[in-house]
Amino acid sequence: MSRIKTISATLLAMAAITVASAQQISNRIEIKGDVAVNEMVQKHIEFNERVQTIPGYRIQIASLSGANSKERAFELRDRFVAEYIELQAYIIFDEPNFKVKVGDFRTRLEAFRFLQTIKDTYGGYIIKDNIYPAPLNFDDIIPESDDDM
Repeated sequence: MSRIKTISATLLAMAAITVASAQQISNRIEIKGDVAVNEMVQKHIEFNERVQTIPGYRIQIASLSGANSKERAFELRDRFVAEYIELQAYIIFDEPNFKVKVGDFRTRLEAFRFLQTIKDTYGGYIIKDNIYPAPLNFDDIIPESDDDM
């Protein structure tokens, strides 16, 4: 009886090895799934191609709520943009507040330097946010001299 079990186990093991070998030879993976999942993944890929933001920093100079908060936020933004034409300013409605955020800084240090410039007039603090980065200007990078090597 035990000899039959041994032979059966051996045959079963050989069959498993044969199936595994056949799967390795094909070098092909086939994933079967719901079509809706595939459509959602495709929509996610398309969305990421359209959105051109990266993680970075901004300075929030106001969070306004109450009467006339929307008008005050737009006035503050317009005043800021008139003074600092090289930077963008954004108004975000985060119920019940209108937040005014400025700048698109790649690093916290860049945001900190600019905050030191405006803190007496506008105040504010640094926040993490998704930013619209300006293209990098490689002409501003100073090449290493041959003496440094």
